[in-house]
Amino acid sequence: MSVNNRRAAVLGSPIAHSLSPVLHRAAYAELGLDDWSYDRFEVDEEALPGFVEQLGPEWAGLSLTMPLKRAVIPLLDSVSDTAASVEAVNTVVRTGDGRLTGDNTDIPGMVAALRERGIEQVESAAILGAGATASSALAALARICTGEVVAYVRSEARAAEMRQWGERLDVEVRTADWADAARALHAPLVIATTPAGTTDALSHAVPERPTTLFDVLYDPWPTTLAARWSAYGGAVVSGLDLLVHQAVLQVEQMTGRTPGPLDVMRKAGERALAGR
Repeated sequence: MSVNNRRAAVLGSPIAHSLSPVLHRAAYAELGLDDWSYDRFEVDEEALPGFVEQLGPEWAGLSLTMPLKRAVIPLLDSVSDTAASVEAVNTVVRTGDGRLTGDNTDIPGMVAALRERGIEQVESAAILGAGATASSALAALARICTGEVVAYVRSEARAAEMRQWGERLDVEVRTADWADAARALHAPLVIATTPAGTTDALSHAVPERPTTLFDVLYDPWPTTLAARWSAYGGAVVSGLDLLVHQAVLQVEQMTGRTPGPLDVMRKAGERALAGR
């Protein structure tokens, strides 16, 4: 394959259900990049170094999902401040001189998805969960939240982790027990970062006038919580919104073409989900 035929791909394990190929290929088609390809590869942490080592000059970049976002960092020549702040890289770009640079587009993707719904700044927020996505949510809130963030978690170990992330990201974080998670739904902005089904039991506690819910899931959609939130008139930002906004930033970095075709990519994602 010549260098003119540029390649990119998403890596992770499991990877079969990734929407990234749908989104990136739709972008390439819209941008007229007919000689670009985007694939998916099942790659775990053990196989990652070998995969990265064999990347030829035709490779423009990689998207990374779990469990590779931290494992890739030692394999790169440089990492952006954004990615370093949460120790997670979801985007690798090969520069013109062959160097591999790492970035995290999840964080600005969250901010952009909220801004699209008119959320530029909030006085406080609540996070449901304490995994890797929760740390990215905290990093996003560091840019838009002027006050306290309350994180609802299941264990003291998770609570300590979230407080540490708060200190590192300069966000005022208070932790609360998951048993009290219904209180989170009264915050000006609620970010749900938990696996499918985890927040279903909270749907009965949605307030009469809900504010904004950012639920990072997208399949199946809507979640029980998101459906009830919408029914009560609250604003809902979905995991597809996040996926599309972070993918647009990846396309821009890998291709050098801006702005990325946000609407085209979103419609492609919606079609793919509707067909599942």
